[in-house]
Amino acid sequence: MYEVRFHGRGGQGAVMAAQTLAEAAVNEGNYAVAFPFFGAERRGAPVLAFTRIDSKKIFSKTQVYNPDCVVVLDDSLLDTIDVVSGLKPEGIAVINSKEKPEDIDLGKTINTATVDAVSIALEILKAPITNTAILGAFAKATGIIKIESLEESIKRKFGEKLGEKTGEKNALAARTAYEKTVMGKSRGIKKLEARKQWLPTYQEMPVGGSLIESKTDAGLIGPGSFIENKVSGWATYRPLRDREKCVMCLLCWFYCPEGTIHRISNKGDLMTNYDYCKGCGVCANECPVDAIKMVRARA
Repeated sequence: MYEVRFHGRGGQGAVMAAQTLAEAAVNEGNYAVAFPFFGAERRGAPVLAFTRIDSKKIFSKTQVYNPDCVVVLDDSLLDTIDVVSGLKPEGIAVINSKEKPEDIDLGKTINTATVDAVSIALEILKAPITNTAILGAFAKATGIIKIESLEESIKRKFGEKLGEKTGEKNALAARTAYEKTVMGKSRGIKKLEARKQWLPTYQEMPVGGSLIESKTDAGLIGPGSFIENKVSGWATYRPLRDREKCVMCLLCWFYCPEGTIHRISNKGDLMTNYDYCKGCGVCANECPVDAIKMVRARA
């Protein structure tokens, strides 16, 4: 059995990638299953998805704890999650990154493939959705599935949902990534440490389940604890405001879903806190005088 674990963020299409891979495997005469695991239900939160492929019927229903391959759709996850946890010694990591494999420190020296899936997606799809591009890299790195089978599954699955042209563009993204994937070995320098978690006993849980503001060994909990979750590392775009054009209508401040825009003087000047800006572009879309442009946060 060949087991794959996808690491992504909500909105990047990790679940659809796992499903598309399973479908391609079935079309090649295999058995396959795919399923997700969600934590916080919000865009940008880390998510997991899994695919199992075998020539025999598959009865295992657990998460994949010892994968043959880990696929990382967002390299900012490398700073917060041990993505290679449980990876088999002969396994491989496929990572969306502009870096070469030898420049990536996974805490272990393992077979690694990298591809700049964000740039490919922006060029072909005009959006930083990297799931189909990373599948092309997976096909190149593992040889488990033919790129032609993936292309057909992508056209069918994405075309059925989003239209024929969109399906063809996503298949092209997979093919382009397949051709641009770089193979090598990662570095194994950093020390891998399990992230602390707050796992209260039932006696510690508040009545009604409503947490109060508090600090634990694992960090802050309750109202306001989100300040520990800085997102500056994984935003694809960030807003850039032109002060000369800005008329201080404050529509950007009003519509920002994360509350990252602040008035910083009595004259009403504005500042964006990039630590918490996800680069959604709502501010630029709502600006009536086009004073805000979205630029690549990670060129």
